Amino acid sequence: MPILVTGAAGFIGSHVCLHLLSRGEAVIGVDNLNDYYDQALKEGRLARLRPYKDFSFHQLDIAEEGALPAALAGKGITRIVHLAAQAGVRYSLENPRAYIRSNIVGHLEVLEFCRAEPSFEHLVYASSSSVYGGNSKVPFAETDQVDRPVSLYAATKKSDELMSHTYAHLFGIPQTGLRFFTVYGPWGRPDMAYWLFTKAILEGKPIRVFNDGEMWRDFTYIDDIVAAIVAVLDKPPMAEVPPSRVYNIGNSRPERLGDFIDILERLLGVKAIRQSEPMQSSDVERTYADMTALERDFGFKPTTSLEVGLGRFVDWYRSEWMAGSNTI
Repeated sequence: MPILVTGAAGFIGSHVCLHLLSRGEAVIGVDNLNDYYDQALKEGRLARLRPYKDFSFHQLDIAEEGALPAALAGKGITRIVHLAAQAGVRYSLENPRAYIRSNIVGHLEVLEFCRAEPSFEHLVYASSSSVYGGNSKVPFAETDQVDRPVSLYAATKKSDELMSHTYAHLFGIPQTGLRFFTVYGPWGRPDMAYWLFTKAILEGKPIRVFNDGEMWRDFTYIDDIVAAIVAVLDKPPMAEVPPSRVYNIGNSRPERLGDFIDILERLLGVKAIRQSEPMQSSDVERTYADMTALERDFGFKPTTSLEVGLGRFVDWYRSEWMAGSNTI
């Protein structure tokens, strides 16, 4: 049976599709191809998937009532990797309704689709490290309280976790939520710091450095993220009652923003023009994943250091993105 991947033209979604196709799975991808950032990047990701005979794609909005069952009737979908969402913390200050529609209404429509499939096996969905909000205790563990979000984006992701737990309780739908910690790598999102910094440094423009660089992020390379997602997908929560669980996926090694910029400068061979700015109210000072649960249940450990991962991104950016005359 094919695996459905929502957000298939997105950063993580396209990498998940490629991994599943490479191991012989049939994959159906859906994405609304919105204009949050340059669609050329999304089309480029899809271009890597289209040569696979077992890949098919539907452009649709998952938040539109009935869109999923109309497009996928008779496909026998029993496993879903749900990665479609309105991303970005700061953009949620400008366009809050986009987050409610995509992240909450869209998640509900996916849950209803699962509910209508009598032999459904497993829904793996994207949550976020943002749910930890202003928590001061580190590292962040899945058992920590997460009822103090500092952005609407974080609030929508916690809402997704609550809805999923409810549907698992009421209807027995096996589900696993994954709290991603600052994912980066080739084909990433151009609104993320590593992309913005790389572009600006190469163009000789200043970069915005919040809180004098005294911010810490648990950067997690895309290949490590994909390996964890697929491992989790292959092992639904059958023993839990209700069949619902949540895991962190991070590198479990926070890196200081100032040090991150130092690494990027070395890789690019160019000094950054650093423009110091105060920390924004929607930001948190530190993210740090406790990976005990994922390692215990799946034997998973991330393997990619920040310098290696950033090096791969810089190589891709120069050899493929810049060479293709793409602009953001």
